[in-house]
Amino acid sequence: MSIAPEHSHTTTRPVTIAFSGPDNVGKTKQIGILARRVGPAAQATGRLDDCDPRWDTIKAMGMGTWWFERGSIGEVADVLAHSYLERSRRAATAAVRLMDRGIPMLEASLAATVAVRERLLSVEEAADRARVLLEPFAADLRAAEAAEHGIVLLHDEDLVIGTARSLSHEHHVTPTYADYQRHLHLHLHRLADEGRWATTIVVGERRVMAVQDEIRRHLHPLTPLVPSGALAGVRVVALGGMSESGKSTAGEYLRTRHEYARLKIGYLIEDAAHRAGIADPYGIPAVVRAELLVDGLDRYCAAHHFLDQVTIESLHDQDATAELRRMLGSQLNVVYLDASPEVRAERGTAGPDDVVERDAVKARRGAAQVASLAHEVIDNNGSRLHLERRLDGIALAHRWPLREPTTVPVNALGLPVHLESYLSELLDRTTLQQPPVIDLLAVTGSGARGKYQHGWSDLDVFVVADQDSTPKLRQALAELEAELGGVKLGLTVLTSDECRTGAVTSRLLHVLALIGSGALAPLWCRPGLALPAPDAATDIAASVEAGVQAAVEIRRQLLKGAPDLRALFKITALLAKVMLRFEGTECSSDDDALAVFLERDPAAGAALRREAREDRDRAVELATTVLGHWLATFALPTSRA
Repeated sequence: MSIAPEHSHTTTRPVTIAFSGPDNVGKTKQIGILARRVGPAAQATGRLDDCDPRWDTIKAMGMGTWWFERGSIGEVADVLAHSYLERSRRAATAAVRLMDRGIPMLEASLAATVAVRERLLSVEEAADRARVLLEPFAADLRAAEAAEHGIVLLHDEDLVIGTARSLSHEHHVTPTYADYQRHLHLHLHRLADEGRWATTIVVGERRVMAVQDEIRRHLHPLTPLVPSGALAGVRVVALGGMSESGKSTAGEYLRTRHEYARLKIGYLIEDAAHRAGIADPYGIPAVVRAELLVDGLDRYCAAHHFLDQVTIESLHDQDATAELRRMLGSQLNVVYLDASPEVRAERGTAGPDDVVERDAVKARRGAAQVASLAHEVIDNNGSRLHLERRLDGIALAHRWPLREPTTVPVNALGLPVHLESYLSELLDRTTLQQPPVIDLLAVTGSGARGKYQHGWSDLDVFVVADQDSTPKLRQALAELEAELGGVKLGLTVLTSDECRTGAVTSRLLHVLALIGSGALAPLWCRPGLALPAPDAATDIAASVEAGVQAAVEIRRQLLKGAPDLRALFKITALLAKVMLRFEGTECSSDDDALAVFLERDPAAGAALRREAREDRDRAVELATTVLGHWLATFALPTSRA
């Protein structure tokens, strides 16, 4: 006979949410975080050993001794069943009851116990034996389970891995306890497969708040008292360091340059402590203080739902930092700013004695040891420019994923034979030696798109290489210059660090975006090289800079007595590309961009684009038309008297 009830899909008040799962899966932690977040509307139902007076004698005897040796299996079943039922019967004092171990957990733990004590090898045999032991309580257990909304947390889908994770958190493991955990995992998975819990969550390698977020997403439809998420998608940069090390400077730069919200750790902890009724948040264990910090951060980000990246400052506690990393995982980036006492004393506004005094307070909390837990340690003894470039790299690493480019052979570009030969020889001279002179070489512009026009197009080449490679690269270029046959080489060289910190022009940012998306394939790339892939929104926004430069250059050409026909045409096409990009249209070639653009201007003749390549007057007309559309976007409304 099964004691499993049918799950009810209706919501009643109060609602009981029962968490089950193997040892060390995080049930208590998740309940505590959820209870604190829900606040007064939540009630934790407490421990099972508070629900039957016999537990006092059992604990005096030794829990393990009674459970596996001295207590009869009937007594174990009786004590457990009475404890579970007594806890379920207790009156609710809040709208949401949070329970550690639901009714199915009783069956799983009892089945695992009899499997160990009676040496039952069959899962079915142990399950049947547990149901027989619980038969006197079956009706009451069904009613209690029907009143629960059950969630089971599992370590892993693989039973062996899950059992190993449970045991890995224990300081001492006896053979009996290890055997019990193995059987417990078997029966928890069995009951999950039978649908005894409304929700099954596999914790895996995820951090605490990632699991909490999934829990809330499942529970929010059940009751709106549970928030719909927990810091989902929020990137947190935590700044640490001794006094005057540059934490405030770093936080303010990330706020103004990269649009991070800047928050103070003290405010978040004190606000959460006040809500939790904790009078002295700095007199409690560091682990609890970290939980308060995360709770305060969670509340702030929920109230400001548009936030997706924040800085918190300042980290001064080693133990709290370790717990913060455990809770937030990959969402968190701990950045420690390191500066010498002399440099910090110079920066201090109250003098070196004040810095020493504040350092002493921070040192007692383990502030210096935070560096050992940091994801990034910044040597802030140098210039502010150095600090800002490091911060750029940290901010952009989150927004611009690193990708390894795919390559194409030289003959895939459709270039003239002499240019194919030039590029092949250049690659041989810069990539065959060890180490290679360059990290990456790509043809950009019309040459990369099969649109190269002899006598009109340049050969635009983008190279990634270290500064130390400049002499060898210069030598290779000089030796091959005659092979170009008069074609103008437009060469741009960047270091990989410049790419990663975004220290590039808008045009080069667009090149990185094309390489990252796969729209532009290099001819060669050093094995293992990964370049940042700027997102489309950043690429489009940065193209305004290119538009401004193009508009200035167009007017510079128009003011000449005889504009450079080729230069005027190309810069006009660039301005058209920028404006089209804002409308979601990406045109790689000059002709395509101008054709699409002029289709939107009924006054422009169909032949204007074609004739502008050969006729200076028509080129001026084309440039004036495109520039006019650009300037129209700046038009301000006429003020009324």
